[in-house]
Amino acid sequence: MSTVIEHVEEPVQMQTQNIIIIHPGSLYVKIGRASDLNPCTELHAVARKRLPGGLVHRDPILPPLIPKLKDLEAERDACRLQVSHTLGSCLMSNNQRRYVTPPQQISAFNKRVIPEVVAEIGASWVKSEENVVFGDSVLHLNPALDFNVHFPMKRGDLNRHSGVGGSLTGVLADLQAIWSWVISVRLGIPLQDLKNYRAVLVIPDIYNRQYLKEYVTLLLDMGFSSCFLLQDHVAATFGCGVGTACVVDCGHSKTSVSCVEDGISHPATRVRLPYGGGDITQCFYWLLKKCGFPYQADPDSFHDNMLLDKLKQDACHIELDICGCKELTFTVNKPDSPVYKYTIQSGDEAIIAPLSLFYPELLILTGPKQISTQGANTGDSTDPHDADYLRETGRKKECEVEADEELAEVEASGSGEFCTNEGGLLPLDQAILQSIQKCGSDDLKRKMYSSILLIGGGLKFKGIISWLEKRLSQQIPIPPKDDGERSVMEGKDAAAVWKGAAILACLESAGELWISKDEWLRFGIKLIRERGPFLW
Repeated sequence: MSTVIEHVEEPVQMQTQNIIIIHPGSLYVKIGRASDLNPCTELHAVARKRLPGGLVHRDPILPPLIPKLKDLEAERDACRLQVSHTLGSCLMSNNQRRYVTPPQQISAFNKRVIPEVVAEIGASWVKSEENVVFGDSVLHLNPALDFNVHFPMKRGDLNRHSGVGGSLTGVLADLQAIWSWVISVRLGIPLQDLKNYRAVLVIPDIYNRQYLKEYVTLLLDMGFSSCFLLQDHVAATFGCGVGTACVVDCGHSKTSVSCVEDGISHPATRVRLPYGGGDITQCFYWLLKKCGFPYQADPDSFHDNMLLDKLKQDACHIELDICGCKELTFTVNKPDSPVYKYTIQSGDEAIIAPLSLFYPELLILTGPKQISTQGANTGDSTDPHDADYLRETGRKKECEVEADEELAEVEASGSGEFCTNEGGLLPLDQAILQSIQKCGSDDLKRKMYSSILLIGGGLKFKGIISWLEKRLSQQIPIPPKDDGERSVMEGKDAAAVWKGAAILACLESAGELWISKDEWLRFGIKLIRERGPFLW
């Protein structure tokens, strides 16, 4: 017989200022009290001083480029020309055909650009006597110093690798160090006082069950009195005030899609695409170089990485009414060097780069792309009464048995694999369509087609909603409900996921979700299975 876990509520309700929400990302981490208007946002990185003779390791900010291969270059160029021709056939809002400035003209201008010196000396490197540096300060450490740099999250998951600090223990230690620093230094909360606080950790929509166990242990070892985990897509619906939505989250290094209904993310609809804003930045830089970009960025320089990312944010869009060549201005401000100002020209490169979300062949420059779906539950040796045990031994109604058998068939077939293009590539619109098609009923599919929620910094391009709506409308097999509103919505708040987690944590119903350290030590992972606000 399965052990019954009783949950006793504390007599005094925890105040919102004593609940800390942690939303970790591949590039930034957001941490704050549930009562805060906005979270503290810091670079999700730690730099550790190397021991004498120690191995060097520096995680990059932008996804690294793969070695140049002729066949890949030809494929990428063919895709670029295809997108250019598509844009050339589009009409502007006045029904006039778009015009394109010849690339040779733009390239000739850019190759003659001479940067203007606007200051004899720019910023200075951060001087630190510490052996460990956290957050934004990592960007301003002199690379000549003996520091290894670690970003513990990558592509929406733990950044495990074979290099220094890449073990599971090392990555978890980095997470604890960064979060503890933000809480103590940025929020001003002494770590010894965490016994008076609870924690909510936002986890990826597609999760590794073993990692969830490690996350709970990590939070309770940090000193929190209790904690629970919440999926990012579910938090997004709370933060944007919608109950049902197909959530599309494009971050720095991954894009994920799933269908959320009344606080539950349906497992079969979850898919993670291994590209994001950083890949689009690299694509934009490649396009600019093809039209004579005059500045040679150092791929190992954090300053240059952030410069290219900002240039993408300032310049890129999907506004078809903007055509011809436009001027772009950017400033190169490296520590202990003169400050240079460049003024260049660009054409449709500013549109083609964000359209790589729909033509992922353009993104092969950052390596092979393999999608991820929610894996089947293979059980846990520390949880003898897991889902498999309950399914085999529990007495259930006939319909429940049939539902379990159907779920087992889906899991055995690979969790309903998504169909990809050649090379494992999956355009964003296809990911959305396939995700919605995995919903259980036509009525739910119609609801999802009528409520597509875009979140994440990687989707902040003007015109992307109209483009996506047009792409989807040409392929939707079931007409969405006509409610007079746009089917695609944009989460305007950059911290929508964090705020959604804060809202849910303060609800009365959240009282059943908290896991204390004593309970965790006694019952272990079965607490996540039985209390977690997601399908285990």
